[in-house]
Amino acid sequence: MLLPLIGGTDALLLVLLALIVDAALGDSPLFDRFVFSPGRAAARASAWFDRRLNRIDRSDAVRQARGTLVLLAMAGGAFAIGYAAALAGRSMKLGFLIELLLVVRCLSVRWPYARLETVRAALASGGVEAGRAAVAPLTGRQLWSLDQHGVVRAALEGTAKALNQRLVAPLFWYALLGLPGLLTWTVVDALDATVGHPDPRHARFGRAAAVADDLMNWLPARLTALLLALAALFVPKVRPALAWRTAVRDAALHPSRNTGWPLAALAGALDLSLGGPRREGERVVKEPWIGQGRARALTGDLRRARALYAAASILTVLLLAGGTASVLALTAP
Repeated sequence: MLLPLIGGTDALLLVLLALIVDAALGDSPLFDRFVFSPGRAAARASAWFDRRLNRIDRSDAVRQARGTLVLLAMAGGAFAIGYAAALAGRSMKLGFLIELLLVVRCLSVRWPYARLETVRAALASGGVEAGRAAVAPLTGRQLWSLDQHGVVRAALEGTAKALNQRLVAPLFWYALLGLPGLLTWTVVDALDATVGHPDPRHARFGRAAAVADDLMNWLPARLTALLLALAALFVPKVRPALAWRTAVRDAALHPSRNTGWPLAALAGALDLSLGGPRREGERVVKEPWIGQGRARALTGDLRRARALYAAASILTVLLLAGGTASVLALTAP
């Protein structure tokens, strides 16, 4: 870890404990309601700044400058709060609990895994309508136009994105910069999700947030694709070699080149075609297919995706453990 805060085996043990807590309570309504969520707070702050500062009567240059200042203020504030919280945690009895809860709330390993099963069960028991309702938290697509295959594809795409943005990227920045890095990633990702869109209202105001998110997620996104390809070695009836080959070949086809990496790796591992054209309201969004397998994704693909997700999550922790051990070995007197 680059900052002189928690590091070494302490960081690894705290991450392992955080993952255990999330695995046990990650989708608990009470936990979600009463434990502070940095991501949710950042999303609310982003929406407030958007309403107050992103006014259509201002010039494009002014709106872009305001958006950049919002990014700098929120990211800088998150870094400072993370640093102060880490220092306070080191000086207080049981202060590590502060950091533990923040880490737990900035990552998620249980929720995407459980949501895949929820979608599968909904499709099996209630058909397409139930599947559309179940997949809603995983996707921003228009649900009414999704058939059963579309529901499954949307669930798979959302899971690939969640693995990257809710697990690999948060752990990457925590391993690199500790709690300041983790909170900065969480805030930048929330800001990008709120205002980092190419639509006319946000193209200028959210430009800085979108660029910052792309930069911070450049390496984690590619690492996620690699983890999925490696995880495929341990999952029956998937294609590990095709996973990485598809990621390298098709990632750039996705509108978000970072998201394209884990999505293409998952498509290759399952031998599917994801993405593709879709209807959004009255218009058809003509996006290319990612992967060269079948587009008719089935509920059985959700089971294989769950196994891949679990294996990739385990490999992420093992990679973090290996990196920690290497750093300790190199810095030992």
